[in-house]
Amino acid sequence: MKIAICIKQVPVVSLLKFDNETKRVVREGVPSEVNPFDMLAVSAVANLKQAMSIEAVVFTMGPPQARDALVQCLAMGMDRAVHLVDRAFAGSDTLATARALSLALQQEEFDLIMCGLNSVDAETAQVGPEIAELLGLPQITGVRRLELSDSGKGMTVERTTDDGYEVIYCSLPALITVTEGVAPVTFPRKEAVEAAQSKPIAELTAADLSDDTSLFGLDGSPTWVNDIYSVESNREGIVVRDVSVEDAVSQLMDYLNKRDVFVEQGASASIGNARGPRREPGSMGSIWVLAELLGGEIRPVTLELLGRASELASQLHTDVEAVILGDSVESHVKSLAAYGADIVRIGEDSRLAQYDTENYTAILADAIAAHSPYAVLIPSTVNGRDLAARLAARLRLGLTGDCVGLEVDDEGRLIHLKPAFGGSIVAPILSKTTPQMATVRPGLLTQAIPDWSIEPITRKLSLDSIVEPPVRVLESVKDGSTEGADLEHARVIVCVGKGVGAPENISIVRELAQALNASLGATREVTDLGWLPRQHQIGLSGKSVSPDLYIAVALRGPFNHTVGIQKAGTVIAINNSARSPIFKAADFGIVGDYAEVVPVLANAIRNRNAS
Repeated sequence: MKIAICIKQVPVVSLLKFDNETKRVVREGVPSEVNPFDMLAVSAVANLKQAMSIEAVVFTMGPPQARDALVQCLAMGMDRAVHLVDRAFAGSDTLATARALSLALQQEEFDLIMCGLNSVDAETAQVGPEIAELLGLPQITGVRRLELSDSGKGMTVERTTDDGYEVIYCSLPALITVTEGVAPVTFPRKEAVEAAQSKPIAELTAADLSDDTSLFGLDGSPTWVNDIYSVESNREGIVVRDVSVEDAVSQLMDYLNKRDVFVEQGASASIGNARGPRREPGSMGSIWVLAELLGGEIRPVTLELLGRASELASQLHTDVEAVILGDSVESHVKSLAAYGADIVRIGEDSRLAQYDTENYTAILADAIAAHSPYAVLIPSTVNGRDLAARLAARLRLGLTGDCVGLEVDDEGRLIHLKPAFGGSIVAPILSKTTPQMATVRPGLLTQAIPDWSIEPITRKLSLDSIVEPPVRVLESVKDGSTEGADLEHARVIVCVGKGVGAPENISIVRELAQALNASLGATREVTDLGWLPRQHQIGLSGKSVSPDLYIAVALRGPFNHTVGIQKAGTVIAINNSARSPIFKAADFGIVGDYAEVVPVLANAIRNRNAS
């Protein structure tokens, strides 16, 4: 069996600084590493090589120093390495990067191509699916378990979803992106790295891949960055220590009351402008919003996108169209119209009951080609990210992933506000292609005030492109708890860290969550240990949340976690070590044993509720 692994060398994100004067990220003196998600792929292949015969080839595209990343992979037992290195590749966006890598990959035949779920600098999760589309391969994203068949002709995987996981069978060749759980991360010994330094690494230039080098770099990129700016922390950083638990909790309650945390801020903040009367399509085309369902219900992020799309449509003098695919979805048309859709385009068929990348992509690609919308907005969910990247590659469109906002400039162009480097900077991104495409994070936009008097107008989508899916879902397993499925829209979150010591101790934290009517979150360490399902995970490789109140209990708060709570209103930390980084990311902290502090705080909350 022959496996290709695509990796990226990234700076250590937590050490990056931003120069406000030059408007650039300062990388000088910042060490680089193999992207952590890509390391999972390399570690997984290293494990597989112990059990079966595999030739593993590692690919990367980057400057000369990216060779160090390839050396590290060779030291971990990979057989060969290929370095795409040429100044012509500079400035490539995800599509230009995927194009270069796919042209390099197609020079050989591989049974399986593996990528990390996303890179920790740009966090797009787009390159893998775009490579799959350009090579005409089936894709499975977010793989947490991988089992290759003895024949080497197929694989069974577990794919993480927003409410559980799927068990999927796929014949080979195929492409997967991997996430935590697929393998323990391993690192090579110093001696192995030194030995790998002398191993040959093949180099490919842009001219080696195509006679037309304008396919790469800035020229081949349909998106471009207009400017970047930093996001400064505005946390108060109050820390209480060396007082009794009762005194500390009393100070915290006074602080929370002063900040009006107990007022239903989230409920009022989630209401935007009135939906307004029905609009007519403008000359530049309609704004499309892809509706997504979870558990048979419209996900709140869909309504948020309709609300923002309605505001943008009024500026652009055009209309909003919702697109919904699935089985028995016509029952949702009334709600979509009430929340902002002027037209609802429906693709309804029993064969669409379960999300499938290939069929959803084919139907949407045909519809977009036929109707030429101005923009296509897709929720930045597990399935939304999976679909958007494949769709953009099929139509050769620019795509901005994981946006936190959308604006329109004076020229009528859509500006996508994209966070990067763990959210420490925000880059306004524009697209050279139309329709302009973006995925948008849940919980950051506001729904419109619905108008239930609006009668929906529907249009049927062509379903002629439906085929037998190349991947087969064998089982779909839902998380037994609903607490973690919709953390992005929780008004209050209590997050539990590994410092609670054991899974049975989570009950102490759960009591506080119940007193606050809060959702329960978790760190990566907690979900890795299986104490809570993966859907509870908050942070760089989990969910980004924006509650009014966030209470971190017994967690250290490293960078990988705190990037997921930057949009939280008030952050409270409870930890027994004053040196824990969580205190730097908090407005108010208590240094103390969670087992003593949390019950007293829960009781104070209950007493306040009773009065």
